[in-house]
Amino acid sequence: MRLIDLSSAVDAALWEPDPVEHHVLTPREGALHMSEEMRTHFGVSFDPDELPDGEFLSLDRLTLTTHTGTHVDAPSHYGSRAGYGDGVPRHVDQLPLDWFLRPGMVLDLTDAPSGVIGADRLEKEFACVGRTPSPMDIVLLHTGAQRHRGTARYFTDFPGLDGPAVHLLLDLGVRVIGTDAFSLDAPFGDIITRYRATGDRDVLWPAHMIGRDREYCQIERLANLESLPGPYGFQVACLPVKIAGAGAGWTRAVALVEE
Repeated sequence: MRLIDLSSAVDAALWEPDPVEHHVLTPREGALHMSEEMRTHFGVSFDPDELPDGEFLSLDRLTLTTHTGTHVDAPSHYGSRAGYGDGVPRHVDQLPLDWFLRPGMVLDLTDAPSGVIGADRLEKEFACVGRTPSPMDIVLLHTGAQRHRGTARYFTDFPGLDGPAVHLLLDLGVRVIGTDAFSLDAPFGDIITRYRATGDRDVLWPAHMIGRDREYCQIERLANLESLPGPYGFQVACLPVKIAGAGAGWTRAVALVEE
């Protein structure tokens, strides 16, 4: 079994609209921190200089959103109500795990310009691949947007799905759709330009808004999709971190390829 990493790192050195703050306590600072915490919370006194080299354990503190790096959007990210079930969208810690370990299919959309991708383009890719996704397959969109990662263009220059394209995948039984772009929707600027030109509210973030009435998840900010062995014939594992009450959770997405 060969594993292919499909994840982008959380990296405080890269440009983000919501900057990542990453503070590292060295092993020496970790020893001092441990000593203070033990005394404050448990009434235990311990001189950190008694440790070998006066060091304990390093400790990383991060400030970031759950939408930084490769992550899974849960239904509760899309809005406060759901047009299905009991009307309450599920958080990321409430989703069935078997959604996130499934056969995968990757669609090559690297020649698509920044903007929207329609259902006709997806159907064209299905014809090229020679099959359509099976129910519960995880469909990955290889847009090539990863080449701009770490720059402002990563957030403004990529293709995303329009409403009919999302409905097409959901009608086929897909419940997890992934992209190597910042968003499954088109860039913010493109969406607003089309809305102002048409007044059509259906162009406002359809990939996310459709999730209010049809339960599904997105994986955003994938990477390395060009390394997949083919359009199908692999499994995708993308279990989200279990964050209680959260609308998204980070994932270390990987492809599993039998050899």
